[in-house]
Amino acid sequence: MYGFYYFDYSYFWFMVPALIISLYAQFKVSSTFSKYSKVRNSRGLTGADAANRVLAQNGVTGVEVEHVSGDLTDHFDPRTNVIRLSDSVYSSTSVAAVGVAAHEAGHAVQHANGYAPMNIRKALVPVTNIGSTLSMPLIFIGLLLPVQYDFVVNLGIALFSLAVLFQVITLPVEFDASRRAIATLEQGRTLCGEELTGAKKVLTAAAMTYLAATFTAVMSLLRLLLIVAGRRRDD
Repeated sequence: MYGFYYFDYSYFWFMVPALIISLYAQFKVSSTFSKYSKVRNSRGLTGADAANRVLAQNGVTGVEVEHVSGDLTDHFDPRTNVIRLSDSVYSSTSVAAVGVAAHEAGHAVQHANGYAPMNIRKALVPVTNIGSTLSMPLIFIGLLLPVQYDFVVNLGIALFSLAVLFQVITLPVEFDASRRAIATLEQGRTLCGEELTGAKKVLTAAAMTYLAATFTAVMSLLRLLLIVAGRRRDD
């Protein structure tokens, strides 16, 4: 018989592999960024300069590039149309900084062009926030209740599925932003040769973290479905 969500053997089959992949992805992005943060780009462009160049080359106007504190806290906020670059990116002239900044500018280009997956992801944000908050309490309570109250568990799983869908939709958004960034850096000759290769490696490593997050979310959902199915069989 399956135990409660946090106390059954399926955790080791489903979540331990996900944890290992996530840890490797975090190590890879940290080590790759650290390596190329020590390589200065030949043009001497800062991350902020690179972001503005990507915007200009794609004909995007009205987007501000701001500094934000923290490490790798870089992001594009579509609500305010602002690219925020972290301490290690905004004023840095490293290849890593240029790659990350160009990626965030790629998101701004997506927003300006009405890129469909980004619009879907934005629409999912409110319901995903609700689902992330309520799904686990509902699932836990549902598993404590008799099987005839499975609608509580099912509701929790449905809400959790929204969070999984959000992770899945995030993948094409992130991959496309990196594709736009690298293409623009190459076409504008902002980076060339080994510098461009380094930027690609940084963005590829970053993409691994999104793949790992999606894999973890999918494995969590599969584990929940397995637990509920086993509970019904045992009833």
